[in-house]
Amino acid sequence: MKRLIDKSKRKVQGVTGSFKRYLYHKIDWTQRLIVILGYRGVGKTTLLLQYLAQQSQKGIYISLDDLYFESHRLYETVHELYLQEYRLFVLDEVHQYAFWSKDLKQLYDDFDDIQIVATGSSILDIQKGSADLSRRSVVYTLNGLSFREFLEVHRNIKIAEIPLLNLIEQHHKIAPELLDTINFPEDFEDYLHYGYFPFFMEGKNSYYQKVQETFQLVINSDIAPYEELQYSTVRTMKKLLFVISQSVPFTPNIQKLAEKLETTRNTVLKLLDILQQAQLILLLKSSTQGVSYLQKPEKIYLNNTNFIHVLSGNQPNMGSIRETFFFNQLSVNHQVTASKYGDFLIDDTYVFEVGGASKSSEQIKGVPNAYLALDIHSGNQRRIPLWLFGLLY
Repeated sequence: MKRLIDKSKRKVQGVTGSFKRYLYHKIDWTQRLIVILGYRGVGKTTLLLQYLAQQSQKGIYISLDDLYFESHRLYETVHELYLQEYRLFVLDEVHQYAFWSKDLKQLYDDFDDIQIVATGSSILDIQKGSADLSRRSVVYTLNGLSFREFLEVHRNIKIAEIPLLNLIEQHHKIAPELLDTINFPEDFEDYLHYGYFPFFMEGKNSYYQKVQETFQLVINSDIAPYEELQYSTVRTMKKLLFVISQSVPFTPNIQKLAEKLETTRNTVLKLLDILQQAQLILLLKSSTQGVSYLQKPEKIYLNNTNFIHVLSGNQPNMGSIRETFFFNQLSVNHQVTASKYGDFLIDDTYVFEVGGASKSSEQIKGVPNAYLALDIHSGNQRRIPLWLFGLLY
């Protein structure tokens, strides 16, 4: 027990810097049970420690992948700490602990004067396990760095979040003002290559290797045990990711894909659904209402542009990078579906066609609330610079 307490103190003392991820200010910290999901390396642990460091009540950081929990139950550990007047428990990597749902439920029900803030893998489903926590917990997902956050971390340029409607209506004024501050297009190009995960600050040379390791850890340590997948299914999943990486955005023929992977159509659709939950890919569907995993997606994207650069070779398709960036940044706060007239439909209201500087507006001519998101410095009317959509969160 003393080792856990000492470890917590060292971790909190090691928190440096004033930068806080976008989600920090959106969380309702008054809730008794808060769950933050996201994949490894995205900044969940730092967020926990920043919160703990600012609290006056007695609290402790505990990682559930600690060897201590090979022979101890979380419930009993918290009970012992409660007797020592601890009231705030920030619990990291709860998906690594076999009894996570049962113990969290019991703690919530038995101790009404404690607060629990827990993090877990993106694949974690709070309705699964031995206890349904959906009625007790407030769940958030922490995504990778936005272009806005990257600018703050990398270049110490602080820009306020810009709501989508303001961006659409005022982009012709916003872009010129910001271009006096940022080094476009170099900053944007850097973000597309290595700006999505905060660990880029540890060194660019090792960044792609760490991204590949994140990929492998998510599949082998998060998805496979949690979904109880057989080794052969995990291999099929890795083959599927390779196929997607070679042709993103991938317009799928599910039956042909199943034949190529030597599996069934439903297995392919299920694996796509799992990969999306794990934030390794993005599925563009015609609707998000009442959709099951058995509905074929219109297109399949890797989750972010850094994944494209790591997995698809030396010369990835620029069109794929632009569309992936747009989809990735918009999907954090908005509903993104396929459009009949452009590439994307946002919140069932706005149509966007994504492309390079030379793309014309012919495809969206006569379409209401339709715009071009283009790889340009500054725009006018319905031509909006693509990089501005990285400032939404």
